Amino acid sequence: MFRLDNRRALVTGAGSGIGEATAFALASRGAMVYVADRDEPNGRRVADAIRATGAQASFVALDVTDAAACAAVAARVEGEGPLDVLVNNAGIGHVGTITTTNGEDLDRLYAVNVRGVFNVTKAFIGPMLDRRRGSIVNIASIGGIVGIRDRLAYCTTKFAVVGLTKSMALDHAQQGVRVNCVCPGRVETPFVSARLREYPDPEAAYREMASTQAIGRMGRPDEIAAAVVYLASDEAAMITGSALIIDGGWSAGK
Repeated sequence: MFRLDNRRALVTGAGSGIGEATAFALASRGAMVYVADRDEPNGRRVADAIRATGAQASFVALDVTDAAACAAVAARVEGEGPLDVLVNNAGIGHVGTITTTNGEDLDRLYAVNVRGVFNVTKAFIGPMLDRRRGSIVNIASIGGIVGIRDRLAYCTTKFAVVGLTKSMALDHAQQGVRVNCVCPGRVETPFVSARLREYPDPEAAYREMASTQAIGRMGRPDEIAAAVVYLASDEAAMITGSALIIDGGWSAGK
């Protein structure tokens, strides 16, 4: 089950964290994986590490905020073979309320978290629709399902990712392309570590973040990656337009 042999996948933001774990998980199930990231050293490191396991991977430099660059990468990838799985993982965060967030902060997050998903999907979805086959998985957040204190810009963009997912799923449900998203809670990644450093007391912030999840701990990147593999696989053929919550019970009582 959950095999991806002879499939080709691309993961954005695959140079670390959830993206790295997802690239490894897809490759371990038989997929050839394009490791896409604007951080070339880490992207190449991940691609090299995947190949060292005997799986298939290739690094592609990509800034998801650049629509022309996304189109160029799509042309290159499609020139090498059809893309079956697209994982829009690249994202950034911000700590702040409406009083401490400025317009530039919101624009910066929107450019990556929302427009980035739009740019990459727009570049790749045409050939998928022509072939009437494809699975797109967007990495949203529990912050796209419920509000989170001090995360105004982040939640705004992640709610938008959930909306993009549902809209695209409805638009293309009868054309063979499935679109879903995963909504993680707190996950121990370099992304979260960077957010913790923005607090006056990072250790207290870590304890608070872990305690918001009913099971009493943060998630692991591989736990999120496993859900992406499922949604990408044929076993999830009946699933489209879903927002899969993986939050350790955080939102269960909301």
